[in-house]
Amino acid sequence: MWLGLYRKATRLIGPFLPLLLKYRRARGKEDAARFAERLGKPGRPRPDGAVIWFHGASVGESVAILPLLTRLHGHLPRVTFLVTTGTVTSAKLMSDRLPEGALHQYVPVDRPAYVCRFLDHWRPDLAVWVESEFWPNLVMETKSRSIPMVVVNGRISQKSFEKYAKRRSLIEPVLSAFDLCLVQDEMEAERFRKLGARTIRAPGNLKFAAAPLPVNTEAFEALNHSLQGRPCWLLASSFEGEEQMAATVHGRLKRSHPDVLTFIVPRHAHRGDAIFEHLIAAGLAVAQRSKNRQISAKTDIYLADTMGELGLFYRLVPIVCIGKSFTAKGGQNLLEPALLGKAILHGPHMDNFAAITRDMLTAKISWQVEDAARLADAVACLLTSPTECRQRGERARRYAQSQARVLDDTLQALTPILEPLTHARA
Repeated sequence: MWLGLYRKATRLIGPFLPLLLKYRRARGKEDAARFAERLGKPGRPRPDGAVIWFHGASVGESVAILPLLTRLHGHLPRVTFLVTTGTVTSAKLMSDRLPEGALHQYVPVDRPAYVCRFLDHWRPDLAVWVESEFWPNLVMETKSRSIPMVVVNGRISQKSFEKYAKRRSLIEPVLSAFDLCLVQDEMEAERFRKLGARTIRAPGNLKFAAAPLPVNTEAFEALNHSLQGRPCWLLASSFEGEEQMAATVHGRLKRSHPDVLTFIVPRHAHRGDAIFEHLIAAGLAVAQRSKNRQISAKTDIYLADTMGELGLFYRLVPIVCIGKSFTAKGGQNLLEPALLGKAILHGPHMDNFAAITRDMLTAKISWQVEDAARLADAVACLLTSPTECRQRGERARRYAQSQARVLDDTLQALTPILEPLTHARA
C-alpha cells in the first residue's frame, strides 16, 4: 500500500518539483551549473562498454567506497564506474578524489520521469547502493530493467528502522529488489532481514578500509608554523548551534590555558560568513580561512570554512571533537581522526556510527560528553595531560587499523555478481 501511494504521489507532485529545486538552488543547496542532472538529464555521453553505477547520499557514503572503486578498477580496467550523489559538497569532493575510470553525476530527484530519463541514458550493467538511501522509484525502476542490484556497507539506523517497521509495505518491496545486501555487522543484518531483504552477508564496515584523509603539505607547514606551539583543539564537521558551543568552550578553556586556539571546520562551508558574524558578536577574535586571514597571537578561533581540507586540520591538532553529535543529527565518522592518532571527543548523538562508537567508548578510546561545560573540562584535561592524550590517540589508531580485511571480504562477496563483467570490452 505505502509503495503504491508513494509512487502515485511522486507523479502527482512532479510538476512542482522544479520549483522546489530552484528554491534549493537559490539557497546554494543545488549546483546551478549542473542543475539539469537532478532532472535526470545527463551531463555527459555514456561511455561505450560496461558501466557499474554506485549511488551514495553524500560525502560519507562516497568516501567510504573510494578504496573499493580503486580496487575494482584494477580488476575491471575496461569498465566505467558511475558515482551519483545528491549534494554539492560531495560533488566537489568526488571531482578531486575519484580514481581513474570513474565519473560523477548528480542523482536524479525521485520522480519517475527523471529516474527513467537517467536510466535510459546510462543503462548500467550493475547498480550498487551505498549504505541506506533507498529512493523507491529509483530502486523499483532499476529493478524493472532487470539490472542486478547490490547494497554495500549497508546500514539502517535504529530511528529509521522503527519508521520503516511501521510502513513495511513501502520498504519490503524495495529491499527485496536487491540481489545481495552486504551490511556492516550482524545487528544491521538482522534489521535488513526483518524489513524484507533476502540475501544478506555482513563483511564489515568499509569505512575501516579508508586511507587517511589527504593533506596539502605546504598548507600544513604554513599553518603549523603559525601555531607557535600554542595548545589547540578542533571541532570538526560542525552543525548549526555547535559553533556557539565551541565559543563557550573556548571561553572556559582560556581560564586555564590563556593562549589556547580553537579550530572550527563547519560541515557546510557556505555557512562560514554567518558563523563568523556570530563569533565576532560573542567578542572573539576570528581568522576566517576562506578570506585568507592568518593566525596571529591574538586569534581565538580559526574558522576553516573551506572544502576538502579536513585532513589538514586533523593533522594539525591533537584533540578532535566530532560535530553533528550534540544536535541529535547522528554524528560523523570517528575513524578519520582515529587513523591519524587523535584523541577523540563527541556528544551523545552518534547514531550513524553506533557500533563504532560503542566499541571506542568501551575501549576508552573516545570520550563522550553531554554539553559545553563537560566538553571544556575534557579538552582541558587532555591539554594538561599530554600522555593521556597521546595514549588515547594511539589506541584510536590501532582500532582504526583493526579491520583491514573488510575490503577483501567485500570483494569476495561481490565476485559472483562481478564475474559477467570481468571480460567486458570498451
